[in-house]
This record gives sequence, C-alpha cells and structure tokens, in this order.
Amino acid sequence: MGVVGSRHPPPNLGVCKDVTPGDTGSSPRLRGSWRYRKLGRLWGEEEKGSGGCSMAELEGPEFGKADFVLLDEVTMEQFLENLRLRFSQGRIYTYIGEVVVAVNPYQALALYGPPMVERYRGRELYERPPHLFALADAAYKAMKRRAKDTCIVISGESGAGKTEASKYIMQYIAAITNPTQRTEVERVKNVLLKSNCVLEAFGNAKTNRNDNSSRFGKYMDINFDFKGDPTGGHIHNYLLEKSRVLQQQPGERNFHAFYQLLLGAPAALLTSLHLCRDPSTYCYTREGAQGDACTDDASGYRAVEEAMAVIGFSPEEMGSVRRILAAILHLGNLRFTHEEETTLVEDTSGVSVLAELTATAPDSLRRALLARTVAAGAGELIEKGHSPKEAAYARDACAKAIYERLFCWIVGRINAGIAARGYDARVHGKSTVIGVLDIYGFEIFDNNSFEQFCINYCNEKLQQLFIELILRQEQAEYQREGITWQSIEYFSNEPIVELVEQPHRGILALLDEACLAAGTVTDSLFLASMDTRLGHHPHYTSRKLCPTDKTMEFNRDFRIKHYAGDVTYSVEGFLDKNKDTLFQDFKRLFYNSADPVLRAMWPDGEQSITEVTKRPLTTGTLFKNSIVALVENLACKEPYYVRCIKPNDQKSPTLFDMERCRHQVSYLGLLENVRVRRAGFAYRQPYHRFLLRYKMTCEYTWPNHLMASDREATQALLEQHGFQDDVAYGYTKVFIRTPRTLVCLEQERAQLIPIIVLLLQKAWRGALARRRCRYLRAAYTIMACYKRHKVRAYLRELLRRFQAVRTLPDFGKSVVWPEPPAVLVHFQDASQRLFRRWRARQIIKNIPPSEMGQIRAKVAAMVALGGLREAWGCQRSWARDYLSSPSENPALALLFARRLQSLKDKVHFGSVLFSCHVRKINRFGKSQDRAILVTDQHVYKLDPRKRYLMMRAIPLSTVTGLSVTSCRAQLVVFHTQSQEDLAVCLHKMQPAGDNRVGELVGVLLEHCRATKRELQVRVSDCIQLSFRGHRRLLTVETRPNAATPDFSKSRDGFVLYWPGK
Repeated sequence: MGVVGSRHPPPNLGVCKDVTPGDTGSSPRLRGSWRYRKLGRLWGEEEKGSGGCSMAELEGPEFGKADFVLLDEVTMEQFLENLRLRFSQGRIYTYIGEVVVAVNPYQALALYGPPMVERYRGRELYERPPHLFALADAAYKAMKRRAKDTCIVISGESGAGKTEASKYIMQYIAAITNPTQRTEVERVKNVLLKSNCVLEAFGNAKTNRNDNSSRFGKYMDINFDFKGDPTGGHIHNYLLEKSRVLQQQPGERNFHAFYQLLLGAPAALLTSLHLCRDPSTYCYTREGAQGDACTDDASGYRAVEEAMAVIGFSPEEMGSVRRILAAILHLGNLRFTHEEETTLVEDTSGVSVLAELTATAPDSLRRALLARTVAAGAGELIEKGHSPKEAAYARDACAKAIYERLFCWIVGRINAGIAARGYDARVHGKSTVIGVLDIYGFEIFDNNSFEQFCINYCNEKLQQLFIELILRQEQAEYQREGITWQSIEYFSNEPIVELVEQPHRGILALLDEACLAAGTVTDSLFLASMDTRLGHHPHYTSRKLCPTDKTMEFNRDFRIKHYAGDVTYSVEGFLDKNKDTLFQDFKRLFYNSADPVLRAMWPDGEQSITEVTKRPLTTGTLFKNSIVALVENLACKEPYYVRCIKPNDQKSPTLFDMERCRHQVSYLGLLENVRVRRAGFAYRQPYHRFLLRYKMTCEYTWPNHLMASDREATQALLEQHGFQDDVAYGYTKVFIRTPRTLVCLEQERAQLIPIIVLLLQKAWRGALARRRCRYLRAAYTIMACYKRHKVRAYLRELLRRFQAVRTLPDFGKSVVWPEPPAVLVHFQDASQRLFRRWRARQIIKNIPPSEMGQIRAKVAAMVALGGLREAWGCQRSWARDYLSSPSENPALALLFARRLQSLKDKVHFGSVLFSCHVRKINRFGKSQDRAILVTDQHVYKLDPRKRYLMMRAIPLSTVTGLSVTSCRAQLVVFHTQSQEDLAVCLHKMQPAGDNRVGELVGVLLEHCRATKRELQVRVSDCIQLSFRGHRRLLTVETRPNAATPDFSKSRDGFVLYWPGK
C-alpha cells in the first residue's frame, strides 16, 4: 500500500473526543460481555483524574502551516509562500501527510541533540512539529509493531541535503534502540554510524553545487530483531563516479580521501609514501587544489582513521588503503614519450615508487603500462606495444579501476563488520528491516556526460516509484474499493523511463549495440543511430533533429526532457565509459601483488589470458539492472519519503529563490501529492486487521463479534465512538479521513492494552501456578516413596552389619557403618554415639574394679591432653609409685619405702598418687637431681642422695594447675597459690624414654575430680612460671648429643635441653 493514508495519522486537527468503553446506551446489539464490563470498570478507574486525549503540539500561525494539506488553497503560489515563510523562521521541515519536505538550511541548527531525540521518541507522527525524527520514529514503530519491512527514500537534486538527512535518521534510530545496552547491538550501532564517515571520505567530493556531494548511490538495510534492536545491516553502492579520479570541472575537487591523506597524514607517513603536502603536485588533485578546501581535511583524516578502527579494519588493512591512494596519485603523474617507435616512461623512478606501493615487480608493472598481451589463438600470445596516447589511456583506465575496486572493497569490509552474527529466525524470531536510501540527486551541469545520464535515469526511476505509490496506486485503490473519488491529473514520467531502458529500443540498448558492433564505432555514429531510431520520441531531441537550436552542437549533443527539466548531454566518452575497458595485464599484475588487500580486489586476474570467457556486461546495463533491483526492493517495503529542496544556488542560509524552488516543487510532484492527500483518506486497513487492532475498544466486538461480517462489526465499533461521519466503507477496507479518529482509537487502545495484558498474565500465571503445584505434588510423592525406600534399605543394611557385634572381640569397632541417606544423617550420628557408649560399657564390664581407677585417670588425661600432646602413655599400665618398684629403683627402693612409711606415720596421708626421679631447677638456676612424691595431701620434693630426705612439701590443695609441653619432653610445672612454682623433668625411667607426663596429669585430675576441686592443665611449648618472685619463661630445645635432660638459663628465663632428634 502507498505511503499516503496507510499507517499513521496526519495532523491532529482538534481535541480528541472522550469515549467510555462501557457506555453502550440502549443498542439492541449490546451483548453485555462480562469481560468487557470488567475492562470498562478497570479502564474507568485508571482514567479518574485524567484529562482525556491530549492535543497535538501545534506551531503558531507565525510559522505558517506545518502541513501543506492545511493550505487554504492548493496553488503553487500558496505552496511556495508557506515554504518560504517556514524557511525564514528556521522551520525547515514541513509535512505533506506522511511525506517530509526538507529545505536545506545551509547552516547548523540545534535540532538534532539528545533532548530533541527524547522529544520525538515514541510519539505519533503529528504529536510534535514536523521533523526527520518523527518520520524515522514512524518507520521504526511500523516495523516494530507490525513486523513489516519499511524504507525511507530520500530524494532531491544535488545539494538539497540528502546525505545529511540520512545521517540524522541513522543517528535517531541508533539513539532509540538497545535500551539494555547489549554489547553486540552497541557494536553494530557504532559500525553503522561510523560507516558514514568512511563512505563519505571515499565516495563524496566537492562540486560547484555541493561541498559534500555524494558521487555514488547508497542503500543501507538495517536488520532488527523482534525487540527492535539492530542486529546487523548491509550496504549496497551504485555507480561510483570514478571518472572524477581523472579530472574534475573547474571549481570542483577529487574525492575527499585524496586531500585528507595529503593534508592530514603525519609527515613521516607521507615520506614513506613518497608524497608531499601540496595537492597541486599531482595531476589528479591539481584542479581541486586551486580553490579553498571545503572541509577540514586534517580533522577529516583523523575521523576516518578512528572510524575505520571502530568498524574493524586492521592496521595492516588501513596501511594498504593509504598505499593504494598514494599509488593512484603517483600513477597520474606518469608521462610517456616516443623514441624510435618505442614508448617509454619519462620518469623511471615513478615506476619504482609505484611498484613499491603496489607490492609488484617493477618490470611487470612497466610492461603492463607500455604494452598489452593478446591471445592469437592456438595458445599463442602476442605482446602489442602502446603508443603514448594508448599508454595514457591505459594508465587512466587503471587508475579508475583501482579506485573503484578499492571503494567496493571498503564497502564489502564494512558489510562484513555489520553482518548479523549468529542470528537464527527460529530462535530469535523474525528479522525485520528498515532501508535508508541516500542516492545522488538530479544533476544538470554545464557539461553533462555518461555519469549524469545514469544519475538522472536513476532519479527518473525513483520518481516513477513515487508516482506509482503515492499518486497512481492511491487513486486506483479508491476506484477498486468503490470509494467516491475525484480524479486528479498528475505528470507521469513513464515515457522518459522507457526512452532510457526499453529493451532493444531504449538509449541503453542502443549504447550496448554500438559497443558490441564490429569495426570502428565512434560516439558520433552512436548519436546518429539515436537520431534515426529515437527522433520521433517527444522527450528526445538533438541538433540534427532541431537545427535551429544553437545551444547544442552538431554530432555531439542530444537532449532529454526529464521530469526535472531539460538536460543536454555530450555524447563524447559514452562508448568508452560504457565499455569500461581495462586490459587483462593490469588484472594479472595486481592479482600477483604481495599486498593481500590489493590482491583481494582483483580475483579476475587469476584467469589465464587464453581462457575464453563471456563478454562482461556493460556499465550501463549493470547500472540499469541494479536500479531495477533497487526499485523492486523498495516497492516490497512500506516506504516513507523525504523530499529535499535546495533553496538557492549560492548556499546562502537566508536566500530563498522562488523560481528555483518552483521548479523543484513542480518536478517533484509535491503539489499533486497535496491534492491527493486532501482529497483522500488518512488511513485505510482491511476490516479483519482493523478489528484485530481495535476490537477491545468496543463491547460489541470484544473479545469476538457475533455479526454477519467484519464490515458490520467495524461499522458498529466506529458508530459507538461517534466517528461514522469521518469514515467510508469499501468492499474490503475501512477508510478513515482525518487523523483525529485514529488518534482517539490509538489512545483508547493504549489505555486498555495494559489491562488486557494484566488479565492474560493473571490467567496464564494461574495456569502456570496450578501446573507447577501438580508437578510439585507428584515430585513430593515420588520423593516420599523414594525416601521410605532408602530408609528401609539403610535400616536393613544396618541390622545386617551389626546383628552379631556382641560376639565380636572388639564389640563391632571394626564394622563399617553404611552411608546414610540425607534424611538419616542425624539419626546415624545419634546411633553412633549410642553405639560407642554401649561398646564402652561392654568393655568396662570386663575390667576388674582394681583397674577402674587407672581407667578413670587415663580418661581424664585423654580429655586434657588428647590432640594437644604427641604422646602421653595411654598404651601401658600405670604403676604410679615408681620409686617403690625394685625394677625402676633397685638400689634405693627399700630406703624409699622406709621414708614413705615414716611420712605416712607422721602425716597420715591416705595413698601415693605418683612418685618418680626428677631433675629440677634450684634457687641458683642450676639443675639438681631430686625425687618427687605426690600423695593425696602433699607434693613432696625429696633428695635421693640423702636417703630421700624431704626438702620441701607443697600442700596439694594449693596446686592450682599444671603446664606441660606438646613434645615428648617429660617437663611438668606445678603452679601454686603462693606464686612459687615447681618445674621438674621426669627422668631415670625404666624403660628409658618412657612417657609418664600423661600419667601424672591423669592421676591428679582424677584425684581433683574425686575431691571436687578444679585443676587447670595447659599445653604449651613456652611455659610461664613464677620463680623466686619473678616471671620467667621456660622453653624446650632438642639436642641430639645430650645424654640426659638438663636445665639452663636463657635470656628470658630457662630452657630445658631434651635429648633426642
């Protein structure tokens, strides 16, 4: 469907009417749907305090009409006056329905910053003043809402601002997408935006009409995922004006890239490329060097370098691009001379420089410049030398071909950077596209050649598409749907398009015929052929057909009456440019280059010269095919139009040339567009699709209607809202005239959709919750059965392993417990504790009562020393009174027994807890051998050399704690209440190396437990003790060469040297 009246509303002409969904009146068709009544109540609650529909933001009358449809009279004078008034007030954008008319302001305006983006984001087309952002947002929403491919066609003549418009549209789309800041989407957006900078550098140039004129056509497809975020894109380029590489018209320049390299590259880089700063040094840039630079080439160079890095060009690739540009400049400076029937290069150093820059062999390069190889048949090759004129032609053809292939390679490299990666429609949903067409505008120069002919043909095709979609299809649809319609006359350019592209009879067909003809065919003969076969055509003429028209030259000029005006073309060069001849020698030369980038540009150089291939298509045919494909691509998308107007030829921000603009308005068909828009309808849609979108706003149609047809249901919906006077009903579609109706429907729908979504979410979440509940119940049932099975299996295994433990010697200590299920972990821990207590009781039952004291002492020692001391003697029997043992003390056992008896008679103690020989620290800090006797009342220090004379008695009740070490040293420190501690080391034990510290600690702990006293036991390798009223530290050191333990003084106290390793 055409742009006019197909998607979004034109200007909002008044305040929207408040409509309550539940207000049904007394219509007999009322169905009383409970769903709709519920929606109505919810909607009414949300609307409380609302001001109803908001008015569109309109501009004041001092700015003229924001939409040409609102003109009082549709005349050329009123149209131009409104355009002039808005231009003078800085309002460069005006609507014709959904078409944006943009006037080039020739100055920077504050219309494109982030605040302006937010102002237009998500708004309907006419909620804000006319702007490119509004059109871009409309195209984006149409693509996102209806999953329909759209395109934005930007047209106008050269210098009207098409390139800038396309950049602003791209910036807006980039700004409103990817709210979640996905990394891959951000990368694609950056590449899309930066590609403009690179393509402008290599594809744009300064002309007399435009400082940044696109010398190629560009169509960019941007791919979006189902969320509306860009996932990739593709750029198509059309007919680069490569002849500009060789020469430019006075006042114009070559492509920007050459001047950016010369004026912006570092001096060291220029030196490595054998270049100098002055563009006038080089033949190909000499013309452009005479005028002022139209841009800051130095900053442009830096911007292009940065953009190429962002896109993904490697440093090696960027270096290759610079070398190729330098090679083209050096190639243009080669001159040829003739000596003795041989053509030579005047400056051979230039060939060496070229060979270095192109990474080719100097001899091969020289042969390709001065001769060409021809296949004579039967595999025979003939080398045919060039004349100086032929060599110059081959040089220029080579320069054009290198630059064109460089440009195509850059476009391909950008496409590789923005290609959608890993996108699968089955996984990620349908991919939609927004296309942006920025193509060269209509051109009329003083000297118009083959390039201008192709460019103007392209514009004729786009104008034909515009006429087809906007004017012809619009009127045809009204007639097809039976809508009353007043036919509007408009200019059709179909005869002009047929004049150019008609098979066998059009200009391009005649041009191909002349190029393929045998013998010598000149441009003049081609012109004569056109005069003969096209002389009757009303849009074609030449000097021969009109001898009195002296604005054309005989045998050179012909004229076509284009839709934009008459253009006189010079036929000179048409045949050569259409053939685009390039000798195979250059293709093979560059294919064999050591530079991988240059080599990749010449894949056809791989062919052998004797290989027979099809004749390549001519430039004109290739261009026609690409433009036909472009138009077909645009026609299958939903198009949006930007019509650019050039206000004057002086590039002035204040001058508005009425006649200049009148001509553009006329040939663009804008006046006819206004008439069609005023007479037509703003919106049309098939009945079923209209109901699908708006049925929730009417209780007769929600959730589904029961009427005879969709047309009746649509009529009921519109009548309930009171819009019956603003619509017409076709055979298959409903037509809505003004945007007010559509805006009201959209706003009501937008208010109801969240409520409907809420109800759907409620139902769906309930269904999910019930399903989840069923799953959980089933899972819990299975889990319970499995748990019971695991518990039974565990208990059976436990019973099997432990049923005979009473008969085992170790009472089941060696039995391995089975791995319990998770639910019985705590049960097994408790069972193991009970089992250990049972097993201990079984063992204790077999112990005689006389041994129970020793057992209790060992348990006490284990509690105090277990895990803290290496060994404490638990594996042997504890004798306690070792000094009375003949085996331990054979010489003095009898003497000790007598001394013990005398002490018992004197003190009346109950029992001996422990006795052993020790080594202690005397009051002078030296070691002395003594014996220690621990009874239930005292700790006695005895002198074995004096018949165990008692040297000191410490009441056991004053002993507050014991300190031992973690090593095997038999050191024990008795801590007393009097702060006069006793440090002893047990020795002279049998067997040697016996460990009795644990025994001493155990018997004292058991005695204190029995007497209900507390005794602290500390395990430390650095023991603090009180010695003669001072605090000292006692440590242990091991000495392998020591025979017996020995105390010695240290800086902080004392040290015990213990024998051993």
